[in-house]
Amino acid sequence: MKTLLQRVNSSLTSLRMNAMKYNLAKLINMSCTIPTLSSLQLKYNKLKTVGSDLFKLCVNVTELELTKSNIKVIDDNAFRSLRSLKILTLSSNKLMSVPAATRNLPALLELDLSNNNITSLQCHDFTNQTKLRQLNLYLNSIPDLKDCLFKDLTRLQVLKLQSSHIQLFFPIQNLKSLYISRASLHSLDIFIGANLTNLEFLQRLVPPVGKKDNYTQVFDAYNYTCNYPPVVEGTKLLDLDVRDCSVDTGFICFVSTTCTVLCFMIATFTYDFMRWQLVYAYYLFMAWLLDTKHKNKQAPHQYDAFISYNTHDEPWVIRELLPKLEGEQGWKLCLHHRDFEPGKPIIDNITDGIYGSRKTICVISRRYLDSEWCSREIQAASFRLFDEQKDVLILVFLEEIPTYLLSPYHRMRKLLKRQTYLSWPQAGEHTEVFWEKLRKALKNKEDPDEDRFHLNLLEAP
Repeated sequence: MKTLLQRVNSSLTSLRMNAMKYNLAKLINMSCTIPTLSSLQLKYNKLKTVGSDLFKLCVNVTELELTKSNIKVIDDNAFRSLRSLKILTLSSNKLMSVPAATRNLPALLELDLSNNNITSLQCHDFTNQTKLRQLNLYLNSIPDLKDCLFKDLTRLQVLKLQSSHIQLFFPIQNLKSLYISRASLHSLDIFIGANLTNLEFLQRLVPPVGKKDNYTQVFDAYNYTCNYPPVVEGTKLLDLDVRDCSVDTGFICFVSTTCTVLCFMIATFTYDFMRWQLVYAYYLFMAWLLDTKHKNKQAPHQYDAFISYNTHDEPWVIRELLPKLEGEQGWKLCLHHRDFEPGKPIIDNITDGIYGSRKTICVISRRYLDSEWCSREIQAASFRLFDEQKDVLILVFLEEIPTYLLSPYHRMRKLLKRQTYLSWPQAGEHTEVFWEKLRKALKNKEDPDEDRFHLNLLEAP
């Protein structure tokens, strides 16, 4: 065995020495000299007594199991060297009380003392166990749990007390799982005031007996009574209609899922078939508000024309349009980069520019159609056209755009049917006619009724 342990000295992590008959203490000491050993299992060994020297070399062991080893006495210093021990299993032995040696294990996370002869628990039994998360005490004759017992068990999450005779239960702050089946409970009064606010799992009081079907046989069930809520206080468990305590989650899921699907379908339908109508209604309302605001101001037009264009077409606007209209013809134009008020919201600048000008010239190209801001500008201009019933919009096409490219732009196609538009001449063609038509479009009266009025005066006898 010594030779074997020396050969695996650099790789052994887990060792089981169960039902050993000879030299167990020597084998434990040899094994614990292996620096990689972390798990040690010693089941079915006739130890009876665990002395202070048995594990003195096991400084690296983190998991120790001593199940069914006939242990009656454990020396107070038996585990002093196991400073890194995290899991200690002492189940199915003959211990009469909680060993004091467990108080010397500051890193302990799980302690199993189940199926022993423990008849009482003292306030100091779990002293210093501040990291303990799971405690197994089932199959012991423990009559009560004193409040002082849990003063250091601040991180305890799992407590197993099956088949115990419990009469009193005190608060455990972080307890998440509690096992109390076969605990000889006549009522649940022991949990009154326990304040188990973090409890997530409570094992059923009595496990089912018989076949796995829809019925459960509960032993002595007629003695269970309800104390809470007050409306059912004193009611026998078997007389309680459990349907009052349940929530039909299936129906709730059905209703919520149906509502979600319907909302999604309505939203999809609205987006596909009515989005332009909604946008139209929104902008119409905004145009009405803006028009009312501008009518109340009754301010004269500051510009002759607002120029709506895409930034990619700015060179044409600067080199061709601006010198011709402002330089030669003397019109006053409103342009983004020059006349917008700094720090003012861009949508306000757009609407003020459109309503502050006699007309709006839209310089349309393929990039113009893809621009969100250009779309908003032509929307605002068209709503002004609709609202005022005046010829305030001039469309200038810089390039030929096929009809199929205009089909997604419902507003643009409607404007083309109602408004006269200009096309910038192609390469090699003369531009004098284009500029003359644009000058006349800017010079024309905004109100067609006013033209008819003057015409009627001239034709009068």
